[in-house]
Amino acid sequence: MTPHLIESPLDPRQAVLDQVCRAGDPWMATVGAGQTLRILDLEGNQAVDTLFYSAADPDERYSAADTIARNARLYLGAGSRLYSSEGRLMLTITADTCGRHDTLGGACSAESNTTRYALEKRPMHSCRDSFLHAMCHCREATTRGLGKRDLAPNINFFMNVPVTPQGDLQFADGISAPGKYVELRAEMDVVVLISNCPQLNNPCNAYNPTPIRLLVWDRPAAD
Repeated sequence: MTPHLIESPLDPRQAVLDQVCRAGDPWMATVGAGQTLRILDLEGNQAVDTLFYSAADPDERYSAADTIARNARLYLGAGSRLYSSEGRLMLTITADTCGRHDTLGGACSAESNTTRYALEKRPMHSCRDSFLHAMCHCREATTRGLGKRDLAPNINFFMNVPVTPQGDLQFADGISAPGKYVELRAEMDVVVLISNCPQLNNPCNAYNPTPIRLLVWDRPAAD
């Protein structure tokens, strides 16, 4: 199926937030209802593991199961809607120049690195480490009491994880490229938690983790 690609009309010079998240680092921020978040792959083939929580009640968070079922697709793209554990609409993908974002691959961890690759990979930094670091140190997490128990199945933006005819998952080479991006409009106030994946053992980052750029725009005045 040919990806449905939509470019954004938004001007980076008008963004109210413009930050770079280094390779392997976490990033966390609150995006208000009506604001738009852009995740930009600066150098290409970088996996961006992402979770969303309701800012009003963090017990309500992104639900992979609800999102897959209600979109009737495993891979997200332009027009996809992201749903919460309460079945409410959290975000809508309004622009996308990559065309494929994974919902099944999950976040790498010390345990998965050991199981998939080798025992000596256990000490390597992982997305689970980044998520937990942010939950211990970022204001958005500490003021809401977010912690280890709040980790849930995440989205992997720009990551390519095909499902084989036998039902297995393959961590394949990415299909992103420098400058590709995805934009999401928040339909409620959401806390965004990102691990800019440090994975070195499979091709999701082209074996070379790189930085990403995060931009946020306010709701257009005409809305």
